[in-house]
Amino acid sequence: MKHCRRSFALGAVLAGLLLPSCLPLALAQGQGKAADRDASSLMLVLREAPGANKPGDLVVPADAGWFDYLGDMQLRFVFDAGENLRDASVQDLRALDLTPDQAVRIALKNIKRLYGEPEIRRGNGGLMLVQGRSADFSASYLLDRELWQSLLQQAPGGLVVAVPKRGGILFTPAADTRSVERLRKMIVQLHASSEHGRLSSALYLFKDSRWSIFQAPAAD
Repeated sequence: MKHCRRSFALGAVLAGLLLPSCLPLALAQGQGKAADRDASSLMLVLREAPGANKPGDLVVPADAGWFDYLGDMQLRFVFDAGENLRDASVQDLRALDLTPDQAVRIALKNIKRLYGEPEIRRGNGGLMLVQGRSADFSASYLLDRELWQSLLQQAPGGLVVAVPKRGGILFTPAADTRSVERLRKMIVQLHASSEHGRLSSALYLFKDSRWSIFQAPAAD
């Protein structure tokens, strides 16, 4: 896996690096043509679930095609329909004979095919940033277990991860207590600074090949 080593400044993150103003295709209601609903066009996005605090990362069907994922985040499968993204329902996944876990793997493969492998950018103060070429799909790399397993090799004590907005994922080794404290102080401000693009006010820990809550979502 190739990782980009460009650096970023913390001030740029606070100014909106995590959510570029030019977002990709918008979600559209309805299912569209059958040709738009095959596995080759399946993708996934993460969205905020205010008030939730799901402890594990098992993908669980919620309602109308939404899936509860982790912490205060939900997952939605979508089809790339060319001019927009169309909702993918549970029935669509059944028609494709896919379990949620299988759908995640296919969706990530399609995202990487169109938008490339995730890039890792080194920042000041020990923070790192994961981004792709699409702002709305950058947070989807949170479900790329292969990526996080590879990063864990350099941080066997675990990784503390923040997904405040759709444009990227911040992380630092759990052993870097100074950077972890910085994330603790930043997360609420970063999450609150985007009215429409915000994702999660929690911090997460990736360790022993699984996700858990490191710091609970902020109270409403």
